[in-house]
This record gives sequence, C-alpha cells and structure tokens, in this order.
Amino acid sequence: MIQIAVFSDVHGNLPALDSVLKDIEERGIHKKFCLGDLVDFAPWGNEVTEKIKKMNIPCLLGNHDERIAFDIPVVPLSKHSEEETNARFVAIDHSKKHITEENKKFLSELPFHLKLNYKVGKKHWNIQLVHSSLSSNDTYLYESEDDEVFENMLKDSQSDIIVMGHTHLSFKKKFENGKWAVNCGSVGRSKEENRLASYLILTIEEERISPEIVQIAYPLAETVRGIEESDIPDYYAFFLKNQKVSEI
Repeated sequence: MIQIAVFSDVHGNLPALDSVLKDIEERGIHKKFCLGDLVDFAPWGNEVTEKIKKMNIPCLLGNHDERIAFDIPVVPLSKHSEEETNARFVAIDHSKKHITEENKKFLSELPFHLKLNYKVGKKHWNIQLVHSSLSSNDTYLYESEDDEVFENMLKDSQSDIIVMGHTHLSFKKKFENGKWAVNCGSVGRSKEENRLASYLILTIEEERISPEIVQIAYPLAETVRGIEESDIPDYYAFFLKNQKVSEI
C-alpha cells in the first residue's frame, strides 16, 4: 500500500498550509504534491512559495501563479460582484508588488500538469494531476458537470484518476469503470460552507485506489489578523470568516 497527499490553492495562507502539512506528517504520509495557486488573497505568498521550495514539494502552475510570474493583466470576471472585483484587483496588485524576484522565477518554472505512475504488486496506477483541466489552468469544473466531461479527461490522459483543484470546492466522482475524478478542494481559501482547509489522501493498493477528502481547522484568527494588518482588502478576511461586509 502507498499513500500520497495532494493539496491545492493555498493562496498565501501560511497558517492553513502549516496545519495541513502537520496533519499530513502526523498521518505518516511522506509524499506530497501541490496543484498550484500559492499566491494572492493572504499576505504570505513569499513564505508559502519558499516553504514549497524548501520541502521540495512538486507543484503545478496555477492560474494565479502564472499571473504573478508573467505579469499577466487582471481581467474582471462576470461571476464576481463589484465589491469582489475591486478587492481582487487590489489583492493581486499586492502580490505583484511583494513577490521576490527569486520566487517569481520559481513560479514561472512550474510545470503545467504532472502524470504519476505507481506500481503496487503487479498493478500500475496512472494518476493525472492538473490545476483545473488538461488544457487550461483556469477552467471551472464542478461536481455537477456531465460525467462525460471527466470521462473524456480520463481517456485523454490515459489515467485511472484525475485530481484537480481551482474551484475551491472538493468532490469525488467514481465511474462505472472504476476510475475517479476528484477535486481536492482548497487549503487556504475554501468556498465550502465550513471554510476548513481541505486536501486529498490517495491510498493506492494493488486491487484499488481510494481517495479521501480531509478537512481540518487551522488558526483562522491568525490569517484574518494577517490580512487586516496588510494592504490586502478586508473583504478576504470576511470571506474566510464566512461573513459579508454588510453583516459586520
């Protein structure tokens, strides 16, 4: 049996990342992979990036990483309110101003996706890791998508399981052929009601591959205080507390 941990979408939230890494360590899991989006929305983009580098955790290029690495202009998204649109511009600008040249270079060199092959007994398992899809790191794929969307991704990647992030909403979908599509959720900016830090444990055996979504609490007050003491809009502190500014 082999176990690996997969996490995504840290978004500068160092307290959440530290909590997830501690939980993984306490479970005795040694191999970890990150699906990207290390930066934006909390003030520790450099510290998060440096921790990923120091720990030699293989990491993909998320859409936010790409924007910061290559100075890609911010484009408003139709799904965002005016309040979130304005906050997003300021938060991303904060990352662009504060990212170090060394970390910017590191982000620019991240791979787009990663294919893993694990052999257990006589069985080879193919695991496809993406930020959001095979061809884009900015496509929103939710649990409600038609099965055909994920089945085509599995077929195109010739994999037994495809693991993604990006939407900040975790899910597991198993298909009739025994293959899986899984979203590991978000470490640092969950959009789920509980706002817990989310990651994935894959247990790989000769007979089966089993995904488990793990959700844990972290020092939320520390992250909120860090945001409030930075130039990042308080919108993102309220978001993590699952509150609206109008409710305060």
